[in-house]
Amino acid sequence: MERLDRLFEELGAANKDSLGYPGAKDFDYSEIERFMAFPLNNIGDPFAQSTYRVHTRECEREVVSFFAEATRAPHDDWWGYVTNGGTEGNLYGLYLARELHPDGMVYYSEATHYSVAKNLHFLGMRHITIRSQSNGEIDYDDLLETLKIHRDRPPIIFANIGTTMTEARDDIGRIAAMMDRLAIRERYIHSDAALAGAYAAYLEPRPAWDFADGADSVAISGHKFLGAPIPCGIVIARKHNVQRIARTIDYIGSLDTTITGSRSGFSPLMLWYRLQQLGEAGLRARLARSLEHAEYLVQRLLEIGVPAWRNPNAITVVLPRVSPEMQRRWQLATAGDISHVVVLPNVGREQIDALVADLATSRKEDACKA
Repeated sequence: MERLDRLFEELGAANKDSLGYPGAKDFDYSEIERFMAFPLNNIGDPFAQSTYRVHTRECEREVVSFFAEATRAPHDDWWGYVTNGGTEGNLYGLYLARELHPDGMVYYSEATHYSVAKNLHFLGMRHITIRSQSNGEIDYDDLLETLKIHRDRPPIIFANIGTTMTEARDDIGRIAAMMDRLAIRERYIHSDAALAGAYAAYLEPRPAWDFADGADSVAISGHKFLGAPIPCGIVIARKHNVQRIARTIDYIGSLDTTITGSRSGFSPLMLWYRLQQLGEAGLRARLARSLEHAEYLVQRLLEIGVPAWRNPNAITVVLPRVSPEMQRRWQLATAGDISHVVVLPNVGREQIDALVADLATSRKEDACKA
């Protein structure tokens, strides 16, 4: 159809120049396109049997197992599934926290993703917003003082392992130690590692972000650093906490432990295939390339007088708010007085140079108008 051909061309052009949103584009899933012929549905628990047999549960279990190891989940006490994306993973972590601590208080920084407030509204959870530092990381002093004030309620910490605009990482180890000093034993820490979770295990020095550092659940996006044509993600939690909410459903012959009923069976297949292609070595190589090009972008922007910066070992480059034309041209995410570029593995020096040249021209034009 002509309309489909036109849409395909439009999307191809838009995809080429998108630098502000975290979705890697260097993927090829043609080998598994044939599986689109099946109504793949991973309904129910990925670790339980079901009477419905058109599924990819085995692939899903392998994907979750890969990330359970990367997040240093306790060997005999972890569980997880493939989600529709980071928002669902975060909803799941908060849901578990609420069931464990119905009278708990959620703490999250002002740099937290917009969807978290929505999730808290869904769940009816009390919450307090904590100040952020200038780099986007949570203000630990403000958190400490607020925890002291509300010691009568179990704290539920929503930690950012890569904030939306600056890729700042909250230090879970530091937060856990803080609660230890306050003798707070009843608590829950959720790690929102949507972007950074796919590579945080390979950063040096390794950030404090996973189960070994004190997290009780971790959410990771699958379509961002790995790259996928369909939004997806992974959530991992301590198994003994998940068992508190599990229910047996006769209709599907399985356990109900996930947020949604029917779940995509194609997304786990995509992630499994991607991990087969890359493995840990491939992920490390992608990370090295992104970090190298992120630093290259910072230096090129500084050369033209743009005060760009990035957090340590971040692939997100922050710069002063660009013009509306530049926002549209390069699809640069913008909030407040800053814009950013996410230097994913598909972003090369040629594209960076084109962006910098465009920005230099835009700045000159703005100066002439002033």
